Amino acid sequence: MEILTATIRDLNALRKLERACFEKDAWPLFDLIAVLTFPDVVRLKAVEDNQMVGFIAGDPRPSQGFSWIATVGVLPEFQRRGIGRALLHACEAQIKTPRVKLSVRATNHAAINLYEQEGYRTMGIWKAYYNDGENAIVMEKPRQADAL
Repeated sequence: MEILTATIRDLNALRKLERACFEKDAWPLFDLIAVLTFPDVVRLKAVEDNQMVGFIAGDPRPSQGFSWIATVGVLPEFQRRGIGRALLHACEAQIKTPRVKLSVRATNHAAINLYEQEGYRTMGIWKAYYNDGENAIVMEKPRQADAL
């Protein structure tokens, strides 16, 4: 498995990954184009056998003192193999803000467990955030000063 920078050429693969990972919450086409082209966004893909098997996007907001992990997804058949963790580490290494934030479905216990293992802590809840009315848990990780 390799982690590489994703580009607009990855649009179709990212659309497939979004649908497989997030079903009814998959980003619309415009958002996928945006995440693959907006300046300053960290966009990384995990590739295995020439196939995108995972994706992460980090949105640095230095004026606000944090970066936002906008999405993390790994194809279901490739989950539980450390790919999500590797993507998270690679993205965090490229963003240089004192804090990193993300949101996750309240019922996504595997992801919540991963984020807690990586130093993220619950900071709040967004009520009825997802299309089906499920809450999102907002998590934050303080960065080590020497890691910046």
